[in-house]
Amino acid sequence: MLDLQPLAILREIDRTGSLTNAADKLCLTQSAVSHAIRRFEQRHGVCLWEREGRGLRLTPSGEYLLGLANRVLPQLEHGAVVLEDYARGRRGAIRIGMECHPCQDWLMRVVDPFLAAWPDVDLDVTSAFQFGGLAALLGHEIDLLVTPDPIERPDLEYTPVFDYELVLAVATSHPLSEKANVAPDDLAGETLVTYPVARERLDIYTQFLVPSGALPRRHRTVETTDLMLRLVASGRAVSATPDWLLRNAEGVRGVRLGSGIAKSIHLGRRKGETANYLSGFIQLAETVEN
Repeated sequence: MLDLQPLAILREIDRTGSLTNAADKLCLTQSAVSHAIRRFEQRHGVCLWEREGRGLRLTPSGEYLLGLANRVLPQLEHGAVVLEDYARGRRGAIRIGMECHPCQDWLMRVVDPFLAAWPDVDLDVTSAFQFGGLAALLGHEIDLLVTPDPIERPDLEYTPVFDYELVLAVATSHPLSEKANVAPDDLAGETLVTYPVARERLDIYTQFLVPSGALPRRHRTVETTDLMLRLVASGRAVSATPDWLLRNAEGVRGVRLGSGIAKSIHLGRRKGETANYLSGFIQLAETVEN
């Protein structure tokens, strides 16, 4: 394997114009530089330079090594910087799993300032772990889990990043829009539209309908928030929706479910994770308005 010191010496001679200046740049004595080159030449059976007056002229072997030095040394120097950044938590990757369908817009408001503040950290967001996010987090498939329903585990920690209220979204022309609160029986004649999530994971069922023994006339699912709100605005359905999602929705009003269903979005991560960029992401998430 090639010794890197002669490559550094050749590069500095080329940069500074003399062996003496190269030695000063490398914090070596001139004799140490000459000895390093002589040892390299003896080991590989080549001659790197020849004296030409008071200067040096590189041989073909020397020219080759100089070209190699100019290609390799910058990469190694960059590699040292990258490793230092890793050591300081400045580089890496965050894989985020989503257990919150309507949180995509909010998350993007965190992503933009994060990418600007941490340009050397890659970021990926997936919803493929919908309601299987806990296993993905424990299995190191993701690094952060966005969830409204944190499941406590001794090896996980959660940070609440914003609070909200789950409300019933109805069309502004709907009779229920005139009420301050709706009761479970008020949904008996309604079509309830939700995301494609098991009923046992839907708060509208677990915290509102099921305890009262009530059910909607019909339950259907859709994949996107936009379609859900369009169905509600048209009067074809009602939906349990975070109140913040309705602030700019046209033709839709939120009505309190019973005495209110308070919720929080949490960011979960494994305990003991020390990467600065993870903490940085969470701190940004706490400052972004929903």
